[in-house]
Amino acid sequence: MIRTVAVEGYRSLHDLVLELGALTVVTGGNGSGKSSLYRSLRLLHACSTGALAGTLAQEGGLASALWAGQRRRGPVRLRLGVQHGPGHVRGRLADDDVAFGYALEVGLPQLGTGSPFVRDPEVKAETVWVGDAPRPRDVVAERRGPSVRARDADDAWVQVPRDPDPTESLLTELVDPLLAPQVLLVRERLRAWRFYDHVRTDADAPARRGSVLTRTPVLAADGRDLAAAVATIRHLGGGDQLAEVVDRAFPGSVLGLGGTDEHATVSMTQDGLQRPLSAAELSDGTLRFLLWAAALLTPRPPALMVVNEPETSLHPDLLPALAHLLAAAARRTQVVVVSHAPALVDALGADADVPADTRHVALGKELGETVVAGREGPLDVPAWHWPGR
Repeated sequence: MIRTVAVEGYRSLHDLVLELGALTVVTGGNGSGKSSLYRSLRLLHACSTGALAGTLAQEGGLASALWAGQRRRGPVRLRLGVQHGPGHVRGRLADDDVAFGYALEVGLPQLGTGSPFVRDPEVKAETVWVGDAPRPRDVVAERRGPSVRARDADDAWVQVPRDPDPTESLLTELVDPLLAPQVLLVRERLRAWRFYDHVRTDADAPARRGSVLTRTPVLAADGRDLAAAVATIRHLGGGDQLAEVVDRAFPGSVLGLGGTDEHATVSMTQDGLQRPLSAAELSDGTLRFLLWAAALLTPRPPALMVVNEPETSLHPDLLPALAHLLAAAARRTQVVVVSHAPALVDALGADADVPADTRHVALGKELGETVVAGREGPLDVPAWHWPGR
């Protein structure tokens, strides 16, 4: 499980360290930094998929994403880090389950290189370590500019001969299961993260049109395969839980499937109506809740699920049912929820299925910098150490 996430120099996140639980609920007012935190997690995920430069380009390039507040000592840079707690994964210590971590530092390209891509990120440093901190003896792979090295099976440093792409992470550049198995481990863990953000429910939303009925254990980000995802949940034994969730949200209602296997859609039979309503007829809030149900009851839980503002377009009466869904998901995988709805936080606190390891992080702003409410000094900040240069 991810225990700590650290972000430095990204938008309003000048120096933010968060400790995560099985369920972490992040709240705060508009402009407090919730979206920046969500995007920083997506950037960490992008490091593992080869999409770091492209993801930053969508934000206007690295120059548009860097800390814009009062300049402090040191270089202008963006640093991302994550610490995975001890679990059922094996590191380089034989027969021991250990923790591992990853840190990335990117900056603007050096002047005078002649490159026209001045907004691309340039990776300055990366570190992969085994253990609870990047101590020199626990570092298993590192990058300093174009130089990459990794420890071999005899614990000796081996220089990687091929220069990496300056805009992408070594997680995708160093793919060698014999020389650097820990790098592959970190890459696969980060790749297994899943994100859902503002699922579409407008009149032209893919979820209203139907899809081919094929085995779908993971709902697509845009919800286009909702019917197939519902059918898969039922086929793999989750039908009773799905029916209970629907009835909790819409008492007396029954979720159904219509159409053909080539064009399947969801439908809902509601108490008092003579016929089921098709996906095209469902209200935005009803369809949105069904999308969250299909996403959170997935038969194939990710390593980490990040959900951004799931309460959007939902009536307050649906928030207890949504909280129950989130709590149930957090008992099968680690969940981070970014929300600005106090009612959802209250509903999570009242749900009996919420894991004991649930954390509530309230963000605020001080002089343009995102801070965690309630922290009175450095001793309140979770332990984190950036790798040395």
